[in-house]
Amino acid sequence: MRVGITGPRGLNTPVEAQVRALLTEYVTAHDPADLVGVSCTADGPDSWFAETVLEHGSRLEAVVPAAEYRQGLPDWHHPVYDRLVCRAADIHHTGMAESTFKAHQAGSEILVGLVDELVAVWDGKPARGYGGTADVVADTERTGIPVRVLWPEGASR
Repeated sequence: MRVGITGPRGLNTPVEAQVRALLTEYVTAHDPADLVGVSCTADGPDSWFAETVLEHGSRLEAVVPAAEYRQGLPDWHHPVYDRLVCRAADIHHTGMAESTFKAHQAGSEILVGLVDELVAVWDGKPARGYGGTADVVADTERTGIPVRVLWPEGASR
């Protein structure tokens, strides 16, 4: 089963702990040999999911939205990003150079095209910018690919 991830960056520490637990529960419910995780490996749910997939012994594929994508991520996340991309069994590129909302949306479209299910760490609220979690969920639902929403009860962004 090929599973993609989408979710907001910048979640606070208590919500992060809850989301990590939900992701671990989701990933470990699958046979490691049958799971392929697909992620853009940004800071937040993307990388937490990717780390959990690898820890579970499953395969990871990375989507790189733009050649300059890494530079647009927080400096503190660069070592995590580098480690995840290096461990990815396959890397998919959009062919875009600048790390813009348009490139991020293109990366999400590639991700959705690769998966059988999308896990959305999502509170159900509108996206804060073009290509945000709500947009990815809406695009995925239009394709008919199932979306599994994970959000801690009572949590807020």
